[in-house]
Amino acid sequence: MIGVPPLDLIASIAEDQWGLVTRRQAERLGVTRKAFEGLSAPGRPLVRIASGVYRMAGAPLAEHLALKAAWLQLEPSVFAYERTFEQGVVSHRSAAAVFRIGHLPEQSHEFTVSRRRQTRRTDVKLHLRRYEATDCSRNQGLLLTRPARIAGDLLADREDPGAVGHLIADALRHDLDQPGAMARALIPHALNFGLRRRDGLALLRWLLELVGDPAMDTWLRTARIALQVDDRENYLRSRRTSNE
Repeated sequence: MIGVPPLDLIASIAEDQWGLVTRRQAERLGVTRKAFEGLSAPGRPLVRIASGVYRMAGAPLAEHLALKAAWLQLEPSVFAYERTFEQGVVSHRSAAAVFRIGHLPEQSHEFTVSRRRQTRRTDVKLHLRRYEATDCSRNQGLLLTRPARIAGDLLADREDPGAVGHLIADALRHDLDQPGAMARALIPHALNFGLRRRDGLALLRWLLELVGDPAMDTWLRTARIALQVDDRENYLRSRRTSNE
């Protein structure tokens, strides 16, 4: 932008990204390499916290700052507000940590990407999967998987069922997701636990029994109704298709 000081341009995007900006984002804003190098020199307003990612000096320290910096690195030229699940989603244990659900410690920064890629960072773990838009939500400005998707992904990674049960109970207790969504996400995993194929409701019951939450029966009734509605809608959809 002609006439706007480089630092003001950078601040305009950093204030919406937890005080962070990438070198590539600054280039998109029209900040020259020479100007950026001057602003990121020792003692200057930009402090390097990861390769290509800088923090505005004096900005409040955001929660999960290292995770957010790693997420920006996935697509360094794309602003946070522009990102969709195509550019990478915070997932698995990292997403659970942001939601503050469950008791699984974050061992690395976990992201799910829609195309195969590699990272040199030993503290970043990339999963390959294509999500639907409904699998994702925004929290603290991050794009991350919803709790139901987190539960399904963790079971696919063979995480401890009891830990997943606690995660589910925490999410439902704090209204972060719906019982029906949880049951749907568990459908592909029922057979792995000795249950009937695609019986997500039975798996939800078993996982919640491991936790023993007093609201379990209410959640299960709600999930059962949601699945019955799904079955009815699928039936009507198939009838319409066969009549066309």
